[in-house]
Amino acid sequence: MIFPLEQLVTYKKSIYEITVAASRRAYQLAKIDDPVIREDDNQGKVVSIAARQLFTNEVQYHLEDKSQQ
Repeated sequence: MIFPLEQLVTYKKSIYEITVAASRRAYQLAKIDDPVIREDDNQGKVVSIAARQLFTNEVQYHLEDKSQQ
């Protein structure tokens, strides 16, 4: 998984969290065949698209506490 170096250096939260979030977002994009995949300059690389969406806060994520369910 490739993340922009500048954003990784300044990222203050858990790198594990953002990695999992990007993986799950990439799966969502691929599963629904989102048009953004074809329109993007990354030649359809869904992980790069997902990472950019997360780092730019175009898409946000949150953690669920499974112990309270």
